[in-house]
Amino acid sequence: MSQTAGNATGFKKSALALGLACLPMGGCHYLRTPVSGGQAEFSGHRPLRPQDIAVPTGFRVELVASGLTFPTAVVFDDERRLYVLEAGYSYGDSWALPRLMRLEPDDRWTVIASGDRNGPWTGAVYHQGFFYIAEGGQLEGGRILRLDKNGRASVLVEGLPSLGDHHTAGPAIGPDGMLYFGQGTATNAGVVGDDNDFLGWLGRFPDFHDIPCEEIELAGHNFPTAKGLTGAFVPIGTITSPGQRVTGRLPCNGAILRTPLEGGELELVAWGFRNPFGLAFRGSELFVTDAGYDERGSRPVWGAADLLWKVREGAWYGWPDYSGDRPLSLPEFARGKGSLPLVLAKSPGKPPRPSAWLPSSAFSAGIDFSTSSAFGYVGDAFIAQFGDRAPFSGPVLRPVGFKIVRLRLETGVLEDFAVNKGRQNGPASLSSGGGLERPISVRFDPSGHSLYIVDFGVITTRDKAASPRKNTGVIWRITRRV
Repeated sequence: MSQTAGNATGFKKSALALGLACLPMGGCHYLRTPVSGGQAEFSGHRPLRPQDIAVPTGFRVELVASGLTFPTAVVFDDERRLYVLEAGYSYGDSWALPRLMRLEPDDRWTVIASGDRNGPWTGAVYHQGFFYIAEGGQLEGGRILRLDKNGRASVLVEGLPSLGDHHTAGPAIGPDGMLYFGQGTATNAGVVGDDNDFLGWLGRFPDFHDIPCEEIELAGHNFPTAKGLTGAFVPIGTITSPGQRVTGRLPCNGAILRTPLEGGELELVAWGFRNPFGLAFRGSELFVTDAGYDERGSRPVWGAADLLWKVREGAWYGWPDYSGDRPLSLPEFARGKGSLPLVLAKSPGKPPRPSAWLPSSAFSAGIDFSTSSAFGYVGDAFIAQFGDRAPFSGPVLRPVGFKIVRLRLETGVLEDFAVNKGRQNGPASLSSGGGLERPISVRFDPSGHSLYIVDFGVITTRDKAASPRKNTGVIWRITRRV
């Protein structure tokens, strides 16, 4: 299935046409009960059948490894050996040890390094004898770690503001020899609220909030929470005033940052992202996936698309007042309930137009580009879509994501590349299949001949609570048939 990825309004209109009816006197209502991808019954056993995954003609899917706990990335060393990163943490406040492990020829795992309870380890890259790992920092703040092949670690960057909703992610090595990484926001849309308490971090860090990268001026809008009216970029229960200024500093939230590979001064590349999770270079151009707003919290945003950005140094990309280049004050983002007030009195700049608008609620995460004619689609982006987290992130009419998509940047056409077979899209657990659950990242091997999919594992969502299941993570591989 293909669709044009460049029209956010088109996605919203199709969602309305499929699931809402707007009556002249009665307003809008759902025609049928929303169904989330996480609303599955899981017995504890995950069947694994590569043949349950549909891929284009001429390709095949293979199972590489299973039984992993919260895997987030694969990486290859200079001997082309495969390593897997386990996060050590999942939404739902489920904890384990973050680990970097090497897959041996006899299918045994060798643990290269283990972390502590400061996960999640969200991504890794290898370069000239060292692994560079993004540590999400759910308890102590985000860090960038540098590990040698024996697991000896040093800290390149620490104290990143990762105690909230979104974490330190990436990383990627640029053509300038610098290490680039993403730093997510503390909140959904700039305001600390009761949803953050539900996620668990607000009880641990009641004064935590978003930090801007440059000085901003607030419009003075405040929003109701259980702790009282709360403004943007301040702790919960703190009222802001029109014209109030908030000092910017590094490190900050919602940003792409970079640092030398040996450590050193932290530099701001660009900011105004919400959850810049997947970073990848295509030649000299840096692209980043940015998960869209949820319909939750004190400032809920409806129908915001996931975004793919080409990063321009020094630019501001719109968070927390824009979705792409569209202001949140447009009525469409309030789902017929008036309009959302903008929290900034003056925007730091004009957000550029995204390289692509991706489906809302899909959580478009890891990204990589094809570079080999042996695999095909040279220059196209492959994106892992983790899947919706409804009902916590807001209602969906049907499961969204749970697949790998291919994007032709030059045309903006988005196509399913690896998706579970069946009448309805969704994770394998929803249809009792043996295919994909929650793809979180993709990575081509050094030859470019094979695409590896990191499947985080089963997460069910009921009553707004996430229930991640340990030992259900999987690594898949897609290659062309010989």
